[in-house]
Amino acid sequence: MNTQTPATSPQFDTTFASLPERFYSYAQPISVANATPITHNQELAQELGIDLQWLTSDEALQVLAGNQTAMGSAPMAQAYAGHQFGTFNPTLGDGRAHLLGEIVTPNGERFDLQLKGSGPTPYSRRGDGRSPLGPVLREYLLSEAMSALNVPTTRSLAAVATGETVMRQSPAPGAVLTRIAPSHIRVGSFEFFSRQGDDAGVKTLADYCLKRHFPTLIASPNPYLALLNEVIERQAKLIAQWQGFGFIHGVMNTDNVLICGATVDYGPCAFMDDYDGDKVFSSIDRQGRYRYNQQPGIGQWNMTRLAEALLPLLDSDSDKAIALAQEALSSYVTHYGAAYQRVMSNKLGMSKPQPDDQKLTQQLFTIMTEHKLDFTLCFRYLVDQAAIDESHQSIEDAFSAPDELLVWQKKWQLRLDKDPQTKAQRYEQMKLANPVFIARNHQVELAIRAAEDQGDYQPFYNLLEVLKVPYNYHSALKKFALTPMAQEVVTHTFCGT
Repeated sequence: MNTQTPATSPQFDTTFASLPERFYSYAQPISVANATPITHNQELAQELGIDLQWLTSDEALQVLAGNQTAMGSAPMAQAYAGHQFGTFNPTLGDGRAHLLGEIVTPNGERFDLQLKGSGPTPYSRRGDGRSPLGPVLREYLLSEAMSALNVPTTRSLAAVATGETVMRQSPAPGAVLTRIAPSHIRVGSFEFFSRQGDDAGVKTLADYCLKRHFPTLIASPNPYLALLNEVIERQAKLIAQWQGFGFIHGVMNTDNVLICGATVDYGPCAFMDDYDGDKVFSSIDRQGRYRYNQQPGIGQWNMTRLAEALLPLLDSDSDKAIALAQEALSSYVTHYGAAYQRVMSNKLGMSKPQPDDQKLTQQLFTIMTEHKLDFTLCFRYLVDQAAIDESHQSIEDAFSAPDELLVWQKKWQLRLDKDPQTKAQRYEQMKLANPVFIARNHQVELAIRAAEDQGDYQPFYNLLEVLKVPYNYHSALKKFALTPMAQEVVTHTFCGT
């Protein structure tokens, strides 16, 4: 007698569908003939309240490949515009993604469940709407790595191979990613309506964001100004975290900036190896607009575009509206500066900031630049210097400190001597702020090449497991912490669209 409880598919409660249809277009994913599962994120499924039995079922495979519509789902593609590398594009939208719906977790949080690479939509602009396998694996690895680093991010629930060939620079196997996000509403979503002179659309979207993401702001004297301030603060803090991990997004277009403050779009992004403030990886960022040291300023630029879209809601008097927006935008620098100082203080073991801390930090980066020191290993080396726990494992000969760094360490130690926390507290603080494992470009590329060229997913699985525990070093995993050899260096990353 079979007493196994039947699998329960996700229950969708899609509030976005209550908005006028100019906000989206209903669109069905395009089915594929030979869908096979690559991986499922069981930990995330449990957090979301998704039945694990369903997630590993054939029904889930068909839904997540785009072959079947789950009960209660009405797939749609969202409309939005955006500034791409500083140039406005009035009509973008989900060109290769389908929002299956929203699910509500056991603790009442709401998340989008979206397929990416699931076929064309009305916004595809003559594209095929498909994704090669490589970008799907890349986003899966990078988004889960960012989550493990406690950086706000979209998440990856599943990856499915389609069994079809996708044509880009060369033929590649196809795949579909299942992406989870608090929502996919972007700065470009507001620009879509604002640039058409559709103030009612801007207001409807703002009201929706307030209700979905920031309900406590609704009772504010000026809820739309409160909305702008909240988004600005979240973006400033997010980018400060990126900077602290040496992360370069690569395409900080306004259509890739989520209102909820989560990192989205892992196309040409990368974690830097050797430190260089002007580092660029993205093959399409030919002018270096989104280079590492430019990211904080671009964050404010993007927030300015949001402020422009919200102007009619801030005040009926245009001059007053502009003044309110300018005041809000000026707070970005304050929020970013405070957040970045916290990030660097945590990395360097300081519990309370002092006036000369910024100078000390800049001296460190100057040394890192001159000697092309690996960003992650350099900071982890400092953790090794602060270690007092006998069980602590250093990365042995993985990092060689130049004389200038040894001299700087003496200044750093004098600064630490003035800090009130204990050595044990300092060590714990630094250990949790400085990962030993990041999604290094060459490791990601090795995993992709093995999967695309040989159908071997084991390197992908191995790397994924390491990235889930970025702060815990074990000598058996040393190769995942090392910098690339000369022939392994990745100089350019690609979107995959």
